[in-house]
Amino acid sequence: MRHFGHIAPEVRKRLFHREPEPFTADAPARLLAAALGATLYSPATRPRLADDILKQAAGGVVSMVLCLEDSIDDADVPAGEENLVRQLTDLAERPETRGGNVPLLFVRVRAPEQIPDLVRRLGPAARTLSGFVLPKFTEERGMPFLEALSDAEAATGRRLFAMPVLESPELLYRESRVHTLEGIYRAVDKYRDRVLALRLGVTDFCSSYGLRRGPDMTAYDVQVVASVIADVVNMLGRADGTGFTVTGPVWEYFRVQERMFKPQLRQSPFLQVQAADLRARLIDNAMDGLLREISLDQANGLLGKTCIHPSHVLPVHALSVVSHEEYSDAQDILRPERGGGGVLRSAYTNKMNEVKPHRAWAERTLLRAEAFGVAGEDIGFVELLAACLTD
Repeated sequence: MRHFGHIAPEVRKRLFHREPEPFTADAPARLLAAALGATLYSPATRPRLADDILKQAAGGVVSMVLCLEDSIDDADVPAGEENLVRQLTDLAERPETRGGNVPLLFVRVRAPEQIPDLVRRLGPAARTLSGFVLPKFTEERGMPFLEALSDAEAATGRRLFAMPVLESPELLYRESRVHTLEGIYRAVDKYRDRVLALRLGVTDFCSSYGLRRGPDMTAYDVQVVASVIADVVNMLGRADGTGFTVTGPVWEYFRVQERMFKPQLRQSPFLQVQAADLRARLIDNAMDGLLREISLDQANGLLGKTCIHPSHVLPVHALSVVSHEEYSDAQDILRPERGGGGVLRSAYTNKMNEVKPHRAWAERTLLRAEAFGVAGEDIGFVELLAACLTD
């Protein structure tokens, strides 16, 4: 797998100062967590699921969740499990999968006992899985999931990751939030080597108050939700070695590709560039909301994003590419001779780089650069997105 691997090599060479590095499902967990990018959710009941997975991989998707939980009706769970086993078995037998070009695949389950049962039923085809997504995670509800995952891993001899979803009312309500977060930390810390990332279930948070953000508003505009995100990052996303990767919340709105990216040029309020300078297709108001939210995710310490529509994938990945300026700053900060600290003027001569306070940021930036690459000096989001759409 490789971010932007679906575009031509000569185009990548033109766009990137440093191209994204290829990686496999067996790569170190720290790199995989950074490389998740836009994690695309798909109901496990889809009749051509194996074909869908390969199609999305060809379009740049590197991580997918095959859902047996909220995206399907309760009555459809047995049929969903049967379809999932059949489709993944088919996928495992296809020649296209032998080159390691299948996305990182996770199954979102409802109950702990589904994990060993599905692994058993998959047999050799379990090699297509990278792990499981654990819903409504708290210490009390989450530990049985983590124990089941550990047992399944031991039974198969394969590394399996967990991605707990933080979406329970106990986490949302102020009077129980700190206690709940402390419990979640105890659970995931015990299984730290197998927890790839923590995912935020913002839709469930909103539902507790009968709220739904519009297409022109981000999760950070809904204050009751923003406060939860802040506390999750505060207690579970620290950069001192005790934290975990926390991914951005789902964006609910989408348009069909032809309407989202029209052939003509138009100004995007978020990008604040003139239409004459846009070399990408039209970005409408719904897209502006997504772009703002991705940028706010990154500013608040989140990496990657839950996605429910393929049209969200390319914007998430394009905005995850490290800019040439960020890369230059990060390299300067981490030079061995800077180990003693100090302050230096950036190579772009527009900011102060303070070595010790900015070190954690620089380390995270270089990890993101490994996964998503570094844009050329004069290349920005618009050029990256336009190249992906054109190729």
